[in-house]
Amino acid sequence: MSSTLHSQVEEYLHGLSKQGLPPLYRLPLDDARQTYRDLSVPSEPPDDVASVTDRTIPGPAGDIPIRLYRPIEDGALPALVFFHGGGWMLGDLDTHDALCRALANATECLVVAVDYRLAPEHKFPAGLEDCYAATCWVANNAESIGAVPGSLATMGDSAGGNLAVGVGLLSRDRDGPDIAYQVLAYPAANHAFDTDSYEENAQGYFLTRKDMERFWNGYLRSELDAEHAYVSPLQTESLADLPSSLVLTCGFDPLRDDGQALATRLSEDGVDTHHIHYGDMIHGFLTMLSDPELDRAREGIEEIAEMVRSELQEAPPVTS
Repeated sequence: MSSTLHSQVEEYLHGLSKQGLPPLYRLPLDDARQTYRDLSVPSEPPDDVASVTDRTIPGPAGDIPIRLYRPIEDGALPALVFFHGGGWMLGDLDTHDALCRALANATECLVVAVDYRLAPEHKFPAGLEDCYAATCWVANNAESIGAVPGSLATMGDSAGGNLAVGVGLLSRDRDGPDIAYQVLAYPAANHAFDTDSYEENAQGYFLTRKDMERFWNGYLRSELDAEHAYVSPLQTESLADLPSSLVLTCGFDPLRDDGQALATRLSEDGVDTHHIHYGDMIHGFLTMLSDPELDRAREGIEEIAEMVRSELQEAPPVTS
């Protein structure tokens, strides 16, 4: 699966190297979180949307902060519930604010970003339960937040993609809300480090194998968790009856083969699945909307949005 790294990404990685930033896995947790914020929060103004609203909703262990993005002022919109990446340990509403704004405009959805509890302070399944609770809340309160009842999608990038699959499985197993579509951007899908992409992309492309080892160790309570269906969906017995799915993978990404295997498994288990592969991209490229602005990030967001718009327009309305 040979490809050439995109010139804009190559320039970005050279810039990081010149700054002499130590790898995230070597940094104390607070420093790693701040470094991730510094790299993720743009210095330039993000895309304009009609409104951005911060609020809290009830969660399983206290209030959950969420942020709602409306691309237009008036009218009910399909809802897209978003779970940020960051290895279950890093990231927040601000690190993915620019991406959520771009998604709101491109998908023509009400985007609801979820500030779930982070590991290692809150290990599995804390963050997942927050994401599921937020998804249920959006489904149950659609009209009050200006969303179309029954027109619901989820999306996550990296660890957020893992959480999105977990939310889909929880919703299936608990007879939860009907999720019409899920977008899984370069998801973590298996607690294993034995793929070709983990070897080929172990270091040098921002996310490293050692980063992932640290993230998994921080997220899981024990080795038993590693085999749980909601943690390692590739190890679960069946992925049948999950929402129709879009899986996005990158060529220069330790998680590339996880994502491709997940797309295959979903399809084999009868889930309508579309797989997009960006062979010249690195993990996390969708958030690179400034400093630098990657052309491929905008292309990826538009490709995702086209699928989301199509799927949610086809979702049948809920009748009371």
